[in-house]
Amino acid sequence: MTEKDIQRINELYHKKMEGTITPEELEEQARLRKEYVEAFKRNLRGNLETITIQYPDGRKVNVKKRHDEKYGKRIH
Repeated sequence: MTEKDIQRINELYHKKMEGTITPEELEEQARLRKEYVEAFKRNLRGNLETITIQYPDGRKVNVKKRHDEKYGKRIH
């Protein structure tokens, strides 16, 4: 997802609010929004998988490793 894509999402939003959006633009808006959400989820997952919790006793636990051990490895 590029900055240009995000700008286009915003342009289409404003056209929709003005009531001047075409059916083709509605489809484009839906496609771009879906791509945005997927990119957001990938980015969030990547961030969450790098988190390490450090307890007061100094012990460190990798959140992804703990999750995989508790729930089993899953294909994302």
